[in-house]
Amino acid sequence: MSKSRFLPIIVAFGVVAAAASTTVIAASPTPAPPPAVQLDTATFAGGCFWSMERPFDHTAGVVSVIVGYTGGTVAHPTYDDVGTQTTGHAESVEVHYDPTKVSYDKLLYIYWHNIDPVTPEAQFCDHGNEYRTAIFYHNDAQKKAAEASKAQLDKSGLFKSPVVTQIAAASTFWKAEDYHQHYADKNPIQYNLYRIGCGRDARLKELWGSSAEPNVPPL
Repeated sequence: MSKSRFLPIIVAFGVVAAAASTTVIAASPTPAPPPAVQLDTATFAGGCFWSMERPFDHTAGVVSVIVGYTGGTVAHPTYDDVGTQTTGHAESVEVHYDPTKVSYDKLLYIYWHNIDPVTPEAQFCDHGNEYRTAIFYHNDAQKKAAEASKAQLDKSGLFKSPVVTQIAAASTFWKAEDYHQHYADKNPIQYNLYRIGCGRDARLKELWGSSAEPNVPPL
């Protein structure tokens, strides 16, 4: 039998095989990436920012916490500048959070229960306007929530004095020096000596009882 008679069969077989091979290795569609999470920002002043950082840092839904200075008029302030009480800035924390996992109302609850809201221009052993308490709102919804929570506290009868915490529009937040970031977690011995000596825990328990200091794990 002539080999030429097999050529059409061989060619046809090759075409079918190539088509089958193409079908098998066809790439599947690439899935679309998940939508990016839109984070919100909350800003609070509650005295020493070393102490105010930890409650939010250990809250589910909070992505990051930065300590710094805000509420004043001086650009690029340093820790020493703010300590002169001439900048108008307060030691503060800037909280970046996922609103689908934690609400602003929850952050307000954590904030209130970690501060002394009835003492002006001071927190515990730290005195001066840089240690005042303040809620710096970023939009109308935050403003309304902050004002409502403050009014509720005043009506609650928990305190003998009115709540003096400032509620003001957020302005430029100036990040503090690197050694202040997460200071308590990086320096637990020094921080605990400061906290105990400052009387923070005792005063918060006096004000809030068993609900004092939520989300503050021991060092």
